[in-house]
Amino acid sequence: MSVCGTTTMPLKWRLAVLMADRELNYKQLAEKMGMHPNTVSKLKNNLPDRIETNTLMRLCKALECQPGDLLVYIQGEGDEL
Repeated sequence: MSVCGTTTMPLKWRLAVLMADRELNYKQLAEKMGMHPNTVSKLKNNLPDRIETNTLMRLCKALECQPGDLLVYIQGEGDEL
């Protein structure tokens, strides 16, 4: 994942992995979350710069996961801020 096309982010967004593990497409997840499919599609494809608490809670409830399951920190990769 890059910011401004140059810096590698040390955070990896795992939403697509969790969806695949649960055999959910973005439309099915959107229905479970009570959100628009376009919103979920955008969340699936990109690490958000920020995420509303309500959206995070909906993701966790729909996927039966913890917030930490959605992100992985890779030490040493793009650590400079």
